[in-house]
Amino acid sequence: MDLKFETVGVIGAGVMGQGLAQVLAQTGHKVLLVDVADGILDSAQRQIVRSLKLAAMMDRNSARIRTDDVVGLITPTTDISRMGEADFIIENATEDFDIKREIYSALDRVADRNCVIAANTSAIPIGNLAQELRDRSRLAGMHFMNPVPQKKIVEVIRGPDTSVATIESARALLHEIGKEAILVNDSPGFVTNRVLMLTINEAIAVVNEGVANAVDTDRIFVGCFAHAMGPLATADLIGLDTIMRSLEVLHKCFGEARFAPNPLLVEMVSTGKLGRKSGLGFYDYRVKGDTDGRS
Repeated sequence: MDLKFETVGVIGAGVMGQGLAQVLAQTGHKVLLVDVADGILDSAQRQIVRSLKLAAMMDRNSARIRTDDVVGLITPTTDISRMGEADFIIENATEDFDIKREIYSALDRVADRNCVIAANTSAIPIGNLAQELRDRSRLAGMHFMNPVPQKKIVEVIRGPDTSVATIESARALLHEIGKEAILVNDSPGFVTNRVLMLTINEAIAVVNEGVANAVDTDRIFVGCFAHAMGPLATADLIGLDTIMRSLEVLHKCFGEARFAPNPLLVEMVSTGKLGRKSGLGFYDYRVKGDTDGRS
């Protein structure tokens, strides 16, 4: 495939950034992976290697792509000015508006003026982030789902000033990496997280009130509604800190009590129970298999 976007900048080397870098490199794109510390970038590279090896074991098609070849297309850096080399930029920083605002201010200085920028945000309105850019038309939302290599649909968000050309560029990049765009208009949480975060918050309330434990709550969603995983296992996968921050954004934007993070969620995050990434959330990932009930 001839690539329209040869070099893609990925800002943030957390779980989402790792998945994006992997998918982009697997489809032949050069990736500039940016984060604030070399240790974070080293950890991200190790995780990408593990993910590629696992994919090769499970999928013969993935096995055709040598891990070294894929990793060789990813350049880790702590220098955000390298984004000036990118043909397309995807921002995946933590769900904190102040942190993101600094990033967009920097991108406005260093990115090529024709480079499209996509915000992979959970809940922050695209129009708010665009305020830091002189040309607001080149920013769109591109909300990838976790795990990125396995999810074929991407929620693309059209901000108040997003141009048609920017949306078409987002569609083109997604086509290059084998994913399909569903276009929605700008709103806090968009479609996915406006609905999902409420569901997760209510599932946490059910556990907190003793109506059911985590396992049984999830089993109902899997068994009755054919969900691939229940809301609490989903929360653990996303990261409970990300869930809490997303709810805080929705609560602030809408001003409605239903979006206020449940006290149990706040307690778990404050004690470091963040889900899969910390080893402990609503389930225990430190041992083989998941354990029942509240952790």
